[in-house]
Amino acid sequence: MLQTQTSRPIYSILVAVSFAHLLNDLIQGVLPAVYPLLKEEHNLDYGQIGLITFVYQMSASIFQPMVGAYTDKRSHPFSQMLSMGILILGLLLFANAHSYMFLLFSVFLVGIASSVFHPESSRIAYMASSGQRSLAQSIFQIGGNAGMALAPIAVAYIVLPRGQWSLMLLLVVPIIGQFVAYYIGAWYKKRLKNQSTTKKKIVYLPDLPPRKITTTVVILLLLILSKYFYVASITNFLQFYTIEKFSISVVQSQVYLFYFLIAIAVGTMLGGFFGDRFGRKYVIWFSVLGAAPFTLALPYVGLTMTAVFIVIIGIILSSAFPAIIVYAQELLPKKLGMVSGLFYGFAFGMAGMGSAILGCLADKTSIAYIYHICSYLPLIGIVAALLPNLQRINYIEEKVKIS
Repeated sequence: MLQTQTSRPIYSILVAVSFAHLLNDLIQGVLPAVYPLLKEEHNLDYGQIGLITFVYQMSASIFQPMVGAYTDKRSHPFSQMLSMGILILGLLLFANAHSYMFLLFSVFLVGIASSVFHPESSRIAYMASSGQRSLAQSIFQIGGNAGMALAPIAVAYIVLPRGQWSLMLLLVVPIIGQFVAYYIGAWYKKRLKNQSTTKKKIVYLPDLPPRKITTTVVILLLLILSKYFYVASITNFLQFYTIEKFSISVVQSQVYLFYFLIAIAVGTMLGGFFGDRFGRKYVIWFSVLGAAPFTLALPYVGLTMTAVFIVIIGIILSSAFPAIIVYAQELLPKKLGMVSGLFYGFAFGMAGMGSAILGCLADKTSIAYIYHICSYLPLIGIVAALLPNLQRINYIEEKVKIS
């Protein structure tokens, strides 16, 4: 069985890295939240809106495994400060973009910032977990979810009344992030210095054949695909759906998006707690498949029940991600950065691809139609039954060099 440490997690670092995640993802979340404004000011169709998300998500996804693989070999304690610097530049250009190509370039930079931020941040959460990995990963992740949830509120009350230029007012967010990132980097640098006195450390490898590990990773990625395609349908098009179907205002539609995003934050914390307590496989199984009854019913309910259902869907769907990340890290503990980058990158990539595909589909059909189609995606969660239960298998100790 896998041995875990008994010391307490380093909560000061977990809270700091979670807060940095909040600041990073608040700016990331501003992109879809500002779509109604961009649609009006730049005369965009749904396909062009989907392409904006596609460019951002692909730049955030393609480079994350590369960054993770690189930092597995050579750690950079202050990489979060670099990501915040890139984010400042991307947001500044986005606020002043007056052409569609300029918009695409600025969101590309925002995606690059995300690629730099996530792999090392996830590794830091893992290092500070003291064995409570799902809890640590959920604390880290809840910061990002909270930032995404705050984004539509910030857009509704800061950006929409003033216009696109007022996005520059949000530059204070990544500037604060620079100071938080410095604090985290100082701790990380000290941790690496202390480790350097020992040439090797022990990792625990699951006693599974390579083919089984590969198959399991593919199953996890398939679950990510179903989850993030559906999440893309909400984060990018819920505002348009509620405006079109229920004739509410743009500001009111931002509030419904906030409901969904705050539910994701709550579900992430619950998923981390239950993952450590009951086993990650069961949390993954429930999270992805358990949302299906509510997604299938969502297109047929009124405005009040839409709010209720998107909260339930957000809580259930989001509980899987910390468990999936930690499950994958335990499968490949010698490649924490690469694994974290792969799964965060794949999640962003699927969200971007989903946004582009669903945007084009909405132009050809209707916003309501994409919710009918996407309602079946959680049923893919049935493949979670094929995941091995890592809590019931043996682990092998192996000494590896410390980078």
